[in-house]
Amino acid sequence: MEKSNTNSGFVFKKYEAPNSSIFDQLLEIFKELITHTSGDVDEALDWLQQLDNEYNITTKEYTFEDFVNELKQKGYLKEEIEPDGNSNLSITAKTEREIRQRALNQIFGKLRKSGAGNHKTSKTGVGDEKTGEFRNYQFGDSFEQVSVTESLRNAQINNGIADGFKLTEDDLVVNETSHKSQMSTVLMIDISHSMILYGEDRITPAKKVAMALAELITTRYPKDTLEIIVFGNDSWKIDIQDLPYLNVGPYHTNTVAGLQLAMDLLRRKRNTNKQIFMITDGKPSCLRLPDGNYYKNSNGLDQHIVNKCYGMAQQARKLHIPITTFMIARDSYLMEFVEKFTKANQGKAFYTGLKGLGEMIFEDYEQNRKKRIKG
Repeated sequence: MEKSNTNSGFVFKKYEAPNSSIFDQLLEIFKELITHTSGDVDEALDWLQQLDNEYNITTKEYTFEDFVNELKQKGYLKEEIEPDGNSNLSITAKTEREIRQRALNQIFGKLRKSGAGNHKTSKTGVGDEKTGEFRNYQFGDSFEQVSVTESLRNAQINNGIADGFKLTEDDLVVNETSHKSQMSTVLMIDISHSMILYGEDRITPAKKVAMALAELITTRYPKDTLEIIVFGNDSWKIDIQDLPYLNVGPYHTNTVAGLQLAMDLLRRKRNTNKQIFMITDGKPSCLRLPDGNYYKNSNGLDQHIVNKCYGMAQQARKLHIPITTFMIARDSYLMEFVEKFTKANQGKAFYTGLKGLGEMIFEDYEQNRKKRIKG
């Protein structure tokens, strides 16, 4: 499904899944649509029914109503009766989980699965994960680290077996191990109005990235933490379960508020490896004043607001918190701002289109976790 400038807002290509049931075909499309409609079940079903009418997915034996009933029976939808007697359909926690898993598969599906779920650092030594390499035994190494097979092999090569078997300390080798590190990440998502301007849906790819990253961390790196915040005129934290329902508002872009909240959250984390990912497509255009009012300026880059952003970048640098900015825009003056912001933080910046956003965030997440632990 692709975004377009048509009245409907989307261009659909025929869904081909010859080996799956009608229910499975419709379910996959429904999960995509529910992300685009920010959790609005009625709107998603309306779109799905239009697709069904166009492509004849259902049959006389299995109707669209049968599909909706099966969604309820299998726990994808729940029906609630409102005080006025009308019924209201909403997605369940099961659907939310499957949407996150689907986003993970879409973005990271080609990745090789790993084991226990902790990231390696680039420093080897006394750790808890074998690297497949060996080194000579050193005083202080635990017996559990000794590779018996390799050590016996060395003893045979070095001493022979003609005069009886002899194993010396020089024959001993140990399994090289790597340290495991924990990473605390805050993902900032811009929900200002510009994220849906000019006929381009930028919020849905951002949501998918957030859902995929959340699913990746909770399933593959369970010792890591991920907190998600959104920023418009203000900034606030949202739960992973809230992601399918995330939408833009009539907001300006208060980047400072987002960075303040991100750093506040990371200050509470005990581990030393911390980072901020920021997905944005617009310039900072808003500040909250001490009296609770807002200072807003959408005309170009307001130097007062920009300087506040640079100050936040420097503050994060002092706290050893790198900021990686994913800029979904290529305006020259915005790129210049991001470059200066990145230099102030000594972080990183990527100027990316929507299609490559997820891959770039994953690659940077993996790279950032390979930090050396001071020993």
